[in-house]
Amino acid sequence: MPSHPQEPDTAAADPVESAAEGVRPPRGDLPRSAPAPRPQAAHDEPGPDAAGPASAEDEYTAAIRELEDRWRRALADLDNLRKRHARELERERTAERSRTAAAFLPVLDNLELALTHAGADPSAVVQGVRAVRDQAVNVLELLGYPRHAETGIAFDPARHEVVGVVQDPDAPPGTVVEVLRPGYGDGERQLRPAAVTVAKRE
Repeated sequence: MPSHPQEPDTAAADPVESAAEGVRPPRGDLPRSAPAPRPQAAHDEPGPDAAGPASAEDEYTAAIRELEDRWRRALADLDNLRKRHARELERERTAERSRTAAAFLPVLDNLELALTHAGADPSAVVQGVRAVRDQAVNVLELLGYPRHAETGIAFDPARHEVVGVVQDPDAPPGTVVEVLRPGYGDGERQLRPAAVTVAKRE
């Protein structure tokens, strides 16, 4: 009998296809198609948020510039004020020194007058020097520095400086017996305290 060639079994699977079906790629490796962009209509307009950040940034920049300008102007005004006050203070100091020196000019005039007549009458010189002293004390009092040379008053550490303690039966303990150097001024305007001796306490 003649032999017929055997036809391939069409039901049998192709080995390549079978191998392909047996191995499946991981799910994460599958390519994903990107969504197609939505076409923008010709009449679409940008929303209100499109120009919002840029506009706010411009406003902040303008506000900062205005604050910096005000700050520079304030610094310049402060510097000018400081310089003006320094000039005024120096002017007031000069004027005060001139007033004080002018107040003592009559004292110097009287001293020179007393020295001029010193050879004529010695007693007149003493009287003249005493008058000049009183005049100088008056000038200091007018300037705000009164003289303190009182005795018999209670010792005050704010006005007196003790330079000695004496036994005096006629003076109450703790009182000023003698003033060795007068004091001038009171409180914060004190030029110096009076140097005194005080009666000894029992």
